[in-house]
Amino acid sequence: MRGDTLILFARAPRHGTVKRRLAREVGALAALRFHRGELQRLVRALGRDRRWRCELAVTPDRARWPAGLRAGLPCHPQGRGDLGQRMGRALARHRRAVLVGCDIPELGPADIAAAFRALGRARAVFGPAEDGGYWLVGFGPRRPPAPFAGVRWSSEHALADTLRNCGGHPVALLRRLRDVDDAAALRALRARHQGGRGGP
Repeated sequence: MRGDTLILFARAPRHGTVKRRLAREVGALAALRFHRGELQRLVRALGRDRRWRCELAVTPDRARWPAGLRAGLPCHPQGRGDLGQRMGRALARHRRAVLVGCDIPELGPADIAAAFRALGRARAVFGPAEDGGYWLVGFGPRRPPAPFAGVRWSSEHALADTLRNCGGHPVALLRRLRDVDDAAALRALRARHQGGRGGP
């Protein structure tokens, strides 16, 4: 439904400021290349899908974005606060919306469509990540009042804490995916791609 909104939650692609944990292991330039490549892929794969509207929620708020990277998508600042406060503001702008980060290489249009279908029967939807966090969060109009309160971000407890805040509200879970936060995850991604091209 075109009343649905997809929010791409993104940091401006600047050298030395993105994917810092990954950068410590593979270098700032390699981390920037990965981040920029994923942004471009998501904008191409998800930004023009007619089943939903798509917008960028960006940080830093006044960062200048290359026009080609935005591809004409509406762009809004994330504003101040912790991750939960910033995600909460982005989602609150819409009656029905899902929000995704930009470091999930397996994420595709089918996942976004599944999230919006799930919101037909649930008030919240999450895409669990292998590290205990989540790669997608979405809410319908009757959402939990404070889903991000007291969440231990960047820990294996992030999803469990958020689900606890949704107690009493119907919640749907999507498939489990892996984000790329360290060199091991990046190596695994490259191995899968190489195997897909030339493997048995």
